[in-house]
Amino acid sequence: MVATSATSSFFPLPSSPLDPTAKTNKVTTSTNFSGLSPTPNSARMKVKPNAQAPPKINGKRVGLPGSVKPDNETSSQHPAAPRTFINQLPDWSMLLAAITTVFLAAEKQWMMLDWKPRRSDVIMDPFGLGRIVQDGLVFRQNFSIRSYEIGADRSASIETVMNHLQETALNHVKTAGLLGDGFGSTPEMVKKNLIWVVTRMQVVVDKYPTWGDVVEVDTWVSQSGKNGMRRDWLVRDGNTGEILTRASSVWVMMNKLTRRLSKIPEEVRGEIEPYFVNSDPVLAEDSRKLTKLDDKTADYVRSGLTPRWSDLDVNQHVNNVKYIGWILESAPVGMMESQKLKSMTLEQRQITFLS
Repeated sequence: MVATSATSSFFPLPSSPLDPTAKTNKVTTSTNFSGLSPTPNSARMKVKPNAQAPPKINGKRVGLPGSVKPDNETSSQHPAAPRTFINQLPDWSMLLAAITTVFLAAEKQWMMLDWKPRRSDVIMDPFGLGRIVQDGLVFRQNFSIRSYEIGADRSASIETVMNHLQETALNHVKTAGLLGDGFGSTPEMVKKNLIWVVTRMQVVVDKYPTWGDVVEVDTWVSQSGKNGMRRDWLVRDGNTGEILTRASSVWVMMNKLTRRLSKIPEEVRGEIEPYFVNSDPVLAEDSRKLTKLDDKTADYVRSGLTPRWSDLDVNQHVNNVKYIGWILESAPVGMMESQKLKSMTLEQRQITFLS
């Protein structure tokens, strides 16, 4: 449709062929451009096609059989102007009108195809890929709460929140260009068979989002002691900016072959230190010591929670979110129906790998 409109504007077609036996050969065709204002002397723009052939092509005179010749009266009253460069320029008004027609038609087609909702959260981050902000030290990503991410109370589960935290951490490393051939490992870590493992995670949830909400997650890293790294998160409501969740974690390196903790090599430190932020944790460290639990000291005991294949990540390590699911499965159903997890501290004291 667009191409047809443009062609019609450039080449107006007469309704019938020229009659060589007619008394006059003068042909006038008019084209009405509704998008242009009429001139004072005419209600519409009239276009008279010029059927004269150029006098010479390749040095030879050429003519067009049955070419249109002006009437004697018209020629005597209005003698032809001498051929100059200016006279041979195209009619710019027609060209402008044609271009306008093409753009208006294209805009109409684009508006018909542009079905995406005009929501601020979608415009902010339409594909949820995330981006680096604040001088390249903070990574930000938006998430839309899906129907399969909510629980029986119609709000997002703690596993959903934790998965968002983990996803932004990995995407931060990837966006910064530090992702090697491992689960969050840098290129130098891959060479030395090193992986990251979390030793402590603190999470405080002020409010859980619901189905259809959009949350904005910010994450950054800092140094923790000599051989550790701290990663913090802030989760906000994408529309109001209200803080929903605060989380802080401590990570150390482990050799995935020897299964022993490792110091941070200087090569790895050179990769990650430029991204460290000199800031305090978003949560004050919980200094309370977790007591050792057994069948006698625990309030609730749930057996049979054997790790499944789907519980392992690409490093053959049980995903941190899975531990939280195991803990909640150990609580009575009545407690889960009447209460919501407000805060937690997850401390990993022993790390084992499946052979």
